[in-house]
Amino acid sequence: MNVVQLLVRAARTHGARPALYHGASRLLDYRGLAARAAAVAGGLRRRGLGPGDRVALFMANCPEYLEAMYGAWWAGLAVVPINAKLHPREALFILEHARAGALFTSPDLATSLLPLLDEAPAIRHVFETGTAGYRDLLGAGPVPPARRRPEDLAWLFYTSGTTGRPKGVMQTNRMLLAMTACYFSDVDPVDAADAAVYAAPMSHGAGLYSLPHMAAAARHVVPESGGFDPAELAGLASSVGRLSMFAAPTMVKRLVAHVEAADADPSGFKTLVYGGGPMYVEDIRRGLAVMGDRFVQIYGQGESPMTITALPRQQLADRGHPRWLERLASVGYAQSQVEMRVADEHGEPLPDGEIGEVQVRGDVVMAGYWRDPQASARALRGGWLWTGDVGALDAEGFLTLKDRSKDVIISGGSNIYPREIEEVLLAHPGVAEVAVVGAPDPEWGEEVVAFVVPRDGERPDPAALDGLCLDRIARFKRPKRYRFVDALPKNHYGKVLKTELKAALAGGRNEPAPPKETT
Repeated sequence: MNVVQLLVRAARTHGARPALYHGASRLLDYRGLAARAAAVAGGLRRRGLGPGDRVALFMANCPEYLEAMYGAWWAGLAVVPINAKLHPREALFILEHARAGALFTSPDLATSLLPLLDEAPAIRHVFETGTAGYRDLLGAGPVPPARRRPEDLAWLFYTSGTTGRPKGVMQTNRMLLAMTACYFSDVDPVDAADAAVYAAPMSHGAGLYSLPHMAAAARHVVPESGGFDPAELAGLASSVGRLSMFAAPTMVKRLVAHVEAADADPSGFKTLVYGGGPMYVEDIRRGLAVMGDRFVQIYGQGESPMTITALPRQQLADRGHPRWLERLASVGYAQSQVEMRVADEHGEPLPDGEIGEVQVRGDVVMAGYWRDPQASARALRGGWLWTGDVGALDAEGFLTLKDRSKDVIISGGSNIYPREIEEVLLAHPGVAEVAVVGAPDPEWGEEVVAFVVPRDGERPDPAALDGLCLDRIARFKRPKRYRFVDALPKNHYGKVLKTELKAALAGGRNEPAPPKETT
């Protein structure tokens, strides 16, 4: 089945429902959105692109994003979404590696990318929004939706590549439809009055979550800014209402801070789904206190998109539960379309409470990495996806992540999980952000170092931070050094780049510059 059937069905059954908004302005109903997607498909097919070809989308969030993406699916093509914040040469690598035959882009990005396209010879057509060429594409006339198999490639997702070249995760129609089913059963019910707002990049989780909202013939809202602006979102919550959005934890923190500072009314937000990085207990407690029971946590990766676990709003809201705080620190339990376990290095399941690698299997798991059979074989073993994430299950099936396996610190032969220390340090009122890494140590192998971003106007006393750690965790886990910095280095999705922090400690000449330290 072709995932575009979700739009086809919505247009046929609910054609007059409002579909697409730019800010608070309604642009298209479902009949109109389907017509434009069909026209995009017609233009692509008439230019020689056929089922299985790849079409790249290098655009910031904009109304044309949905019609281009669903138009490519309508034509039977696979989409290759590229984060608009990437450097043109990073985008060029993806275009060349994916062997994309066509590219959708926008004027703000075209200027720097188009001169490089001689290095991506597979690109035969470029469609720049707002130009005559884009209008010509739409004028080619519609075609019927292409038939596709469940196992056919639909979305070629490139990982963030923080430790090397990004890999292309092959996401099939079956995967995306299973993810859509998981959204309804495990994350949030959706009806026509709801509105998905795209404040996070549509090239990633936000764009994937267009599928359940398309299936429900709900509304789709692209902010006029094209991105994340807390004040703008608060205004849309008031004018459009019933907003649901996917957000990284850093975005949630900024939105909560705005709502609290502005004394804004959060009632126009229906659901805030957070994931893509660690949400610390103190941060989600503050979010619940300021905005109410509007949060759902999901845990997934490109290799199992948005679909490994969920922590529903009912669990987040159950403040009377004796293990409420422990559950807030978890990422919830397995979603309904997956089987999940924690296993040792040999792939043997571990008892509850023991720490090992998280493994997943089911229809939500990738088909493999594009043009990389060796990486596929490493990640997919024995019928399971080896996620590279380290965690432990409790007796009720709640998963608590410890860290990525590559971030575990081994000191004196003992494993130390940075997130456990970060949770403790964030309980100090003078700490805004923290990241814990390991630094080489000739005696112990590694020592624990904490990079701390102080809250405005404060500088926590290291002795007080030490005392906090000694009150809550074993002595050997506490940081041996604290480095106070103005900000933590992050990638385009808000994830802390611990590789840069480790490079700052190593001080290698060819490594990224260390974060600026305060005095």
